[in-house]
Amino acid sequence: MPWPIHRPRRIRERPALRDLVRETRLAPADLIYPIFIVSGHNQKRPIPSLAGQFHLSPDQAAVLAKSFSSRGGRALLLFGLPDYKDEVGSSGADPQGPVPLAIQAIKSAVPEMVVITDVCLCEYTSHGHCGLVEDQRVKNDPTLPRLAEQALAHVRAGADMVAPSDMMDGRVGAIRRALDEAGYEDKPIMAYSAKYASAFYGPFRDAADSAPSFGDRRGYQMDPANRLEARVEVDLDLAEGADIVMVKPAGPYLDIIREIRDRIDRPLAAYQVSGEMAMIKAAATAGLLDFQAVALESLLGIKRAGADLILTYLAPEALDWL
Repeated sequence: MPWPIHRPRRIRERPALRDLVRETRLAPADLIYPIFIVSGHNQKRPIPSLAGQFHLSPDQAAVLAKSFSSRGGRALLLFGLPDYKDEVGSSGADPQGPVPLAIQAIKSAVPEMVVITDVCLCEYTSHGHCGLVEDQRVKNDPTLPRLAEQALAHVRAGADMVAPSDMMDGRVGAIRRALDEAGYEDKPIMAYSAKYASAFYGPFRDAADSAPSFGDRRGYQMDPANRLEARVEVDLDLAEGADIVMVKPAGPYLDIIREIRDRIDRPLAAYQVSGEMAMIKAAATAGLLDFQAVALESLLGIKRAGADLILTYLAPEALDWL
């Protein structure tokens, strides 16, 4: 038998060697932690459908921000649950709403924390859809000024970045124009560009109280069967002024992450959604998987596929492990 010339195992035998040649690395700066904001004071209520997550009042969001920062965390994504909802989602632009107040509290407590806000109508409308509704149809163009108004309310409160997740056509351009005209040309936009109509959002919709009261969101979110359409959505958002584009969900769409990574040289984010996290935690609780090992492997897979940034509910634990 000829002697092997190539022995890949040579650089696998020792941990130090494996670390030396590791191709993909996770770092604290890669992770963005999504949190849920409610009105009031001293509110920290567990979310049953999202183990380990809480509904937080602005003051408690500031407490969390301090803890997250002390562990190496650098960025939070805020979702709001308002006190009142109406047909047009007007509470989303309320400067005294939970998200603007949480932005101010977090920035006061941890000035260096990057605060990103979700911009969408679904949490604020009585019907739960991401846009204005007429005759049970989501109307695209009338929704755009509402989204721009919400984005402006967030940046005026001190948000470092806005992240439109609604999937209305033209919303990035509408928000970019509104921000620029108001003097916020330095505020970046992270667009939910390839956002699929996924079955993995279930726990989130419960946590954000944003399930639609009729129909579904397939008329504006992407068909999970489509790959080429993701290219179109990303190209449109970049042309309209997006600074970062996102693929959501992450785990079931690693091929899309890789496809977009190979096409663009701009920052790419991926969202490990509530259903992905819930499956990992449920399997670990049942004793079927090693929670830490599987969680880190799942995040590493997203990073290896090409994501620069990962939005994940596992961020606090991952920071401890890293």
